[in-house]
Amino acid sequence: MNPFESWHEEKQSAWLYRALAEAEPEARMSALFKTLAAAAEQQAVHWAGELSKLGKPEPAFVPEPRARLVAALARTLGPKRMKPALAAMKIRGLSAYGAAAPAGHAMPTDVAAIGRGHRSGGGNLRPAIFGVNDGLVSNASLILGMVGASANTGTVLATGIAGLLAGALSMAAGEFISVRSQREMFEYQIGLEADELKEYPEAEAEELALIYAARGMPLEEARVFAHHLVKDHEQALDVLAREELGLNPNDLGSPTGAAIFSFISFTIGASVPLLPFFFGLLLPNAAYVGAAAAGLGLFGTGAALSLFTGRNAWLGGLRMLAIGGGAGAVTYLIGTLIGGQVG
Repeated sequence: MNPFESWHEEKQSAWLYRALAEAEPEARMSALFKTLAAAAEQQAVHWAGELSKLGKPEPAFVPEPRARLVAALARTLGPKRMKPALAAMKIRGLSAYGAAAPAGHAMPTDVAAIGRGHRSGGGNLRPAIFGVNDGLVSNASLILGMVGASANTGTVLATGIAGLLAGALSMAAGEFISVRSQREMFEYQIGLEADELKEYPEAEAEELALIYAARGMPLEEARVFAHHLVKDHEQALDVLAREELGLNPNDLGSPTGAAIFSFISFTIGASVPLLPFFFGLLLPNAAYVGAAAAGLGLFGTGAALSLFTGRNAWLGGLRMLAIGGGAGAVTYLIGTLIGGQVG
């Protein structure tokens, strides 16, 4: 670890923790941030000592522009709304938000129990459902827009196929870049946690204890529990990633998997309004049958999303149908206007 970079990271973390403590309206979280600020200052003292051993004086600390911006946004919007940005800035303890243990609710006593709080639901199923929905809406709307513009059957079919390919490739590329970037950030954060655990395990155990204390566990009991956990390096890193970073190291997401699922699901959705053309139907009947099939697909995806939202499946399906139908109707009207102007 570079002593200067580590010193600067800890000083900046302490500066941010103090800013968050001032901005945080919730007393237990404000107290946690103040205590974590003090812990970060102590770790900065450690790295200042390492700099001294190298014959380098401790420099004056100046927070980076990004840290100033994040702190300003946290003051304006509240720290809770800034959790993703704060996590990227090496801010710990965010998993304690909304996690105060109610009376009679047992705190975790092993790694498996800790992990249950940080597993994402649905895997690739949820983005696959959204991909189908995007394909249905975008390509059905595109075809209706071309029909509104009075394009011939060949032109509409070619446009629909081009829209399918462009949309599927765009979604696949976007998902790959998004998940890859997110995974790299998570891996970087876990790597920093591993370095810190190796350099000062006692301080990391204390940070973990403070998080548990903020969630309702008595402080001394939390300290005993945390110090027991960090005795095993692998187990400690897993626990720290889950509790300090809010991450599940075993579920960081696959960029390739996300890209493949997005491509396939979008292609399936975008193919539905095109199917009538391949069965020999011509305009305008092909477009109307395709739109009806897309409507059924939209209702189905809306109902399927109730698996994740817990809401009524019929209402979810009707809402998705209304949104997609509205998009198609607007695109058709715009196509009609453009077609009239061009014609």
